[in-house]
Amino acid sequence: MDDLDPAPDYPGLLRLDGRVLVVLGAGAGIGRQCAHALAQAGATVVCVDREPAAASAVAGEVGGHPVTADVTARAEVARVFREAAALGPVTGVVDIVGLAVLRPLLDFDDADYDHQFDVVLRHAFLTLQLGGRALADSGGGAMVFIGSVSGHTYAAKETVYGAAKAALHRLVESAGRELGPLGVRVNAVAPGFTRTPRLNALLGEQQWAAVGAGIPRGHAGTPAEIAGPVLFLVSELASYLTGQTITVDGGMTGVLPVPF
Repeated sequence: MDDLDPAPDYPGLLRLDGRVLVVLGAGAGIGRQCAHALAQAGATVVCVDREPAAASAVAGEVGGHPVTADVTARAEVARVFREAAALGPVTGVVDIVGLAVLRPLLDFDDADYDHQFDVVLRHAFLTLQLGGRALADSGGGAMVFIGSVSGHTYAAKETVYGAAKAALHRLVESAGRELGPLGVRVNAVAPGFTRTPRLNALLGEQQWAAVGAGIPRGHAGTPAEIAGPVLFLVSELASYLTGQTITVDGGMTGVLPVPF
């Protein structure tokens, strides 16, 4: 039988023209690069950060709209989506928020534990609830969360952080199935070592070179190299992809070191 399926406009499927997308944690690093990627693809980007200056700076760079909010608070997340909806139907969300509390397991106290899970998981839960409803009411769309390779492998001093990220991956994977019938796709990207501004302030070039020596691609990732897969997942090129966590780490995880 002849193959008569028409070929779609593949580059066109990457375009986000006319869409309103919300980026949580847009102020720096991966969030800033995601805001640029989405805006370059034609989206109107709502740049959300807890620091007003950071939100305004990135919004100015991409012609977006700044919003200052603490996205671990339900009322604040609800306000974010109300303000975004004033610009038009919201059809995409990228949630970058997350911070590792680096500490041995035995040294964690209850406050550390609560903080670690709040900064990794609570905002994602709220975003899936409130943002998922907003996207469903707009006719559908895509949500992308930033996980971590620490969510599926061991890293020193990241036992609690890794547990929180593993929970995020599970939340995303289940939400992708639950919200799929509503037209909402939910996926995650799990970066490996990435040269964010925070880590660049902690590590020198010699340390980054040592990190790169253990990565098949030969170097730690850049925020832009994480933003590219995020753009793909938000776009209609990924229309049949939901409930997945995609590792973006230069091939680092899964490598078995051998002594020869």
